[in-house]
Amino acid sequence: MVVDNIKKFLAEPPRDLKDPRLYINRELSMMRFNKRVLEEALDESHPLLERLKFLAIFSSNLDEFFMIRVSGLRRQMEASAHQVPPDGLLPSEQLAMVRQRLLPQLEEQYRCWKDDLLPKLEKEGIKVLHYHQLKRKQRKILRGYFKKEIYPALTPLAFDPGHPFPQISNLSMNLAVVVYDPRHGQRFARLKVPKIYSRLIAIPSEETADEFQELGLNDRTSSNFIWLEEVVKANLDLLFPGLKVEAAYPFRVTRDADPEIEEDEASDLLAAIEESVRERQFGTAIRLEIDGTMPDQVREILQTNLDVASYQTYVVDGPIGLSDVMELMSINRADLKDTPFKPSLPPSLSTDENIFSVIRRRNILLYHPYDSFDPVVRFIREAARDPEVLAIKMTLYRVGPDSPIVAALMDARENGKQVAVLVELKARFDEENNIIWARALERAGVHVVYGLVGLKTHAKVSVVIRHEQDGIRRYIHLSSGNYNDETARLYTDIGYFTCDPEIGKDVSALFNGLTGYSRNEEYKKLLVAPGHMQEDIISRIEREIKVHKKSGDGYLAFKMNALVDQPSIEALYRASQAGVKVDIQARGICCLRPGVPGVSDNITVTSIVGRFLEHARIYYFRNGGEEEILLGSADLMPRNLYRRVETLFPVDDDVIKRSIRDEILKVHLRDNVKARKMLPDGTYEPVSRKADEEPLNSQEWMIAHRGIWHKAE
Repeated sequence: MVVDNIKKFLAEPPRDLKDPRLYINRELSMMRFNKRVLEEALDESHPLLERLKFLAIFSSNLDEFFMIRVSGLRRQMEASAHQVPPDGLLPSEQLAMVRQRLLPQLEEQYRCWKDDLLPKLEKEGIKVLHYHQLKRKQRKILRGYFKKEIYPALTPLAFDPGHPFPQISNLSMNLAVVVYDPRHGQRFARLKVPKIYSRLIAIPSEETADEFQELGLNDRTSSNFIWLEEVVKANLDLLFPGLKVEAAYPFRVTRDADPEIEEDEASDLLAAIEESVRERQFGTAIRLEIDGTMPDQVREILQTNLDVASYQTYVVDGPIGLSDVMELMSINRADLKDTPFKPSLPPSLSTDENIFSVIRRRNILLYHPYDSFDPVVRFIREAARDPEVLAIKMTLYRVGPDSPIVAALMDARENGKQVAVLVELKARFDEENNIIWARALERAGVHVVYGLVGLKTHAKVSVVIRHEQDGIRRYIHLSSGNYNDETARLYTDIGYFTCDPEIGKDVSALFNGLTGYSRNEEYKKLLVAPGHMQEDIISRIEREIKVHKKSGDGYLAFKMNALVDQPSIEALYRASQAGVKVDIQARGICCLRPGVPGVSDNITVTSIVGRFLEHARIYYFRNGGEEEILLGSADLMPRNLYRRVETLFPVDDDVIKRSIRDEILKVHLRDNVKARKMLPDGTYEPVSRKADEEPLNSQEWMIAHRGIWHKAE
């Protein structure tokens, strides 16, 4: 619930831990996270193109927020849903607050683009131009390019009594074109700007334009760019011969992209997912973005035919869909980007020794992207070629377009190994890519499972079964991150190699449930959702309370993506009330309200947004000195605990446990540069630094000290 008078609330805090005022709304918390992303675009300590990247991420996050979260609120409101979240806000109240909070963020976004980034890019010789700024030769080149490359792909669609309003696909860029016909007067047409072209077209300067006359635009790189829709707009006379083009206004529609899949009724899950991806393009319209120059008459035509209300319409003072400025990251300007670094390798994996021999001697921790992802690829590749390996089993959630992991799995099958892979088709916005890989694996003879009905398999697990002199041994890799070599360079994730027999048995039992039929809910070491994971986490929090009452040194530290689950939050409130010190580092959503006297005054919540996406999950329990650390794929959210297959695993190796505690967790909790502290009203402020305290950017520290967690090797 939104607390209007925070001072009065803190002076008279509620006693009931279910009181809605103790919970921050999930959607508003997500918006605050995206605001922190926008703050990175405003942060001049980042290289210029990296700031541009954050601006693009802010925009793409917002697109997904509307497609999934806002569309869900609309469905709830239209269905008169009576169930409210822990914070007590109705869907209509949430929608109103989303718009209220978003409008200032959009203004700040476009100020950042127009008044800050654009001038600085121009100083660096990178110009994003408007058509009216082009000179004669540049316009001539673009006219020729339009005729040759773009014109053939365009299809203007008239809208009048003889032509129905055209279907407008999700997030497509469009022009609302107003033309004058001498016979019939003013007419209206819609023109879709194709996505097959770059949104920002590289063009030569006027001085070098002659060199491009024969070569064409695609044959050379340039530091001058123009928006594709402006090129189309400037050449509309070719599409409407004999008519006068009076005006053209850009607009974009965001649609509900979370269609319900009737998995129980689907005879073919893969076909059902494919159909849902197609439906996503034409779901219910949720947001209409229009150019600021669009007149009321044209706006009303769009709103009426799209069935979009005024509060769903956003007037944009600049280019619509700034996520496309990410294209400028392809410019070859290393001086305007983050300094690259070479990821470290554990000393034990820096030799040609068989990886299974190494894992047999010791457990191995990997902290990406500071550690290389190569050992994970090597693990599967060596398994594919090792004559003693009998089988490989793994889960794939977000794989990537050119996956060495998938290639290794197919090699394993060619070499006669038994290979079973669960490819989660329902990984949102990666469905098409996962379908491609699922079919490729099936053609190679791999046993492919598409997921479980009603659940997403989000766990990151692989196991290699190997025949050895003393019998069968299982080698396991567990992780918080995807088996994706591209995101492993962008996300912070923790991976763990082990051949612990009990973990091996648990993983085998898990795969039996994923690929066959099993009602096993009892595991020796793994915490598995949707079984007892929530119960197991809460019981450990309660254990910390009991220990604290005896020894007085209770301490919990949770690092995660999001904290939403109400029973888990209530347990943390009880821990705080008992005097247990609690540190929460939730990168994104946090529905817990810290700093409430008598409820959460022993809880500190921070968030880090920086160069890399913080994605690791670490759950630390001091437990009176018998410390316990859990790692894995699960956040404390209802979807993770009830609607996904998730795993958390214990780190029993004392050396690795200390390394995670001291060189990873503590360093992130001490961050005083990129960390933001959450206040009782749900807003965030920079972590305050004492006068004698050195600045600590945890991600930069990790780069500078990468591999320090391997020092015991």
